[in-house]
Amino acid sequence: MNHTIDVENMKCGGCVHSITKALLELANVRSLEIDEASGRIRVEGEIDRALLVDRLNALGYPELGNNSMARRAKSLVSCAIGKLNT
Repeated sequence: MNHTIDVENMKCGGCVHSITKALLELANVRSLEIDEASGRIRVEGEIDRALLVDRLNALGYPELGNNSMARRAKSLVSCAIGKLNT
């Protein structure tokens, strides 16, 4: 099963690193493709789309159209962590 999710707040390689790490930790994710410029994430695997969206929300990268100030703040933290761990 393939899922495509367009997210908000993805700004740089640090964001991509944090998202990659968090999604690949989920069971049944076989592959992951992230387009930083467009904010598009493609996930292949036998995994529920809602679980992916929840994980992204927790990191501060909500699905397009569902942004908030709190999620923007979370994304800055996730981005910084991603930059430190690259």
